[in-house]
Amino acid sequence: MRPLLTPAEAGELDRLALAAGTPAAVLMERAGAGVARACLDLLGGGYGRRAVVVCGKGNNGGDGLVAARHLARAGVRVDVLLLGTDLHEPAAGNLTRLRDETTARVRRFDPAAFRHELARADLAVDAIFGTGFRGAPEDEWAEAIEIVNTAPSVVAVDIASGVDGATGEVGGVAVRADLTVTFGAAKLGSVLLPGAEYAGDVRVVDIGLDERALPAGAGLTDPDDVAAVLPERPIDGHKKASGTLLVVAGSRGMPGAARLAARGAERVGAGYVIVATPASAMPTIQVDLAEAVFLPLPETESGSIAAEAIGAVTEAAAGAHALAIGPGLSRDEETTAFVRALVREASVPVVLDADALNAFAGEHGALADRKAEAVLTPHLGELARLLGRPAGDRLSEARSLALEADAVTLLKGTRSVIAAPDGSVRVNPTGSPALATAGTGDVLTGAIGGLLARGVEPFAAAWAGAYLHGLAGILAAGPHGEGIVAGDVAARLPAAIARVEEGR
Repeated sequence: MRPLLTPAEAGELDRLALAAGTPAAVLMERAGAGVARACLDLLGGGYGRRAVVVCGKGNNGGDGLVAARHLARAGVRVDVLLLGTDLHEPAAGNLTRLRDETTARVRRFDPAAFRHELARADLAVDAIFGTGFRGAPEDEWAEAIEIVNTAPSVVAVDIASGVDGATGEVGGVAVRADLTVTFGAAKLGSVLLPGAEYAGDVRVVDIGLDERALPAGAGLTDPDDVAAVLPERPIDGHKKASGTLLVVAGSRGMPGAARLAARGAERVGAGYVIVATPASAMPTIQVDLAEAVFLPLPETESGSIAAEAIGAVTEAAAGAHALAIGPGLSRDEETTAFVRALVREASVPVVLDADALNAFAGEHGALADRKAEAVLTPHLGELARLLGRPAGDRLSEARSLALEADAVTLLKGTRSVIAAPDGSVRVNPTGSPALATAGTGDVLTGAIGGLLARGVEPFAAAWAGAYLHGLAGILAAGPHGEGIVAGDVAARLPAAIARVEEGR
């Protein structure tokens, strides 16, 4: 896991470093030097190159002043433009050093001069706002950002200016960086959307902060994490030893959802998949699902699961290792009552998606009334229905729902956020716009259910399932492009597993 920091956590790490005896000037020197090295890498050296560094009045601006000094010493012709002159130490001392020790030109920000210098420059360094910025830039600060965005190449210091370091929200104009050089660990705002679109590549520079000093918070999932939680099949294993998953899904009008969820489970290695579905939908689902077994259920007049099915499904769930509920069930009142009873009585880990979540619309607290561990997988629309109000920022909402429902919450979307009830968070880096097609969420539900059935604990099953699902989407987009369908994603799950296990 690659750690991610909120601005508050980053500030606490700075405080702890200061308390341990590292002066603020030393931290700033390390940070600025790291930015300069990254700039020189991007420029291919310093000789004959020109850079413009735009500095705000805080520590972010101080980091920029240090970077300007190191760039000038490396032979880069440097122009520094200051937004605000009321600098405090150690930034003020670094401004003095820059003027005394280099030939860099330093002047007050002027739009015309900035445009003139950028027209001749190879690179701009954005040291305007730090990670604590909120809201929308105004006046000359907004104008400076707009001008920075005309540079041929942009390096942002710690985070692209204008991006909220905690949420990734962009309230107005923001710098679009080619590279963000950040300190200690990447900031959440640089990996969550829309902030990730402004960050470019993210390079982490070690300035001597000790991330171990903070309790586990947020992290970006990487392939080694996924490989580490995937169970190995015992040499003498049999199909049920590889996990039995009961998929409760489908209706007469939406039979494909059950098929896709079952296929997702099979393709992540669940050894035995049972599909519980309305009897009239079963023949359609069976056509392309030869490996699964089926439990036909009594149904309503509209072809969805009837309330009287609860006994048969509860009995079947007791013999399984995990349960996946929701895809294609419909919002029939009788089916909704069935879902709520099943979630309440299930004795094995359960993943809830789609209409299983809609069954709790406006009553998300009732999800906590369960016997077993659970994973919730809403997209933003389902989340809003659960909460009974429009959703706010993704990170806060995922954490809040996980706590209130006492369930792992996977808030789907590009850069999905996975939150545990204890506040731990993972951000998923995989995925593709190609996943924006009907049924891919059903595949994800099955994949997570399959991992649960194989014994992976719920939080890990959610973030590992999201990673594999996103990677499978990338692999499927290769041959299929815009023509990708959900079944293509399920079919690439084994290849995604093989990819993450290459370095095992």
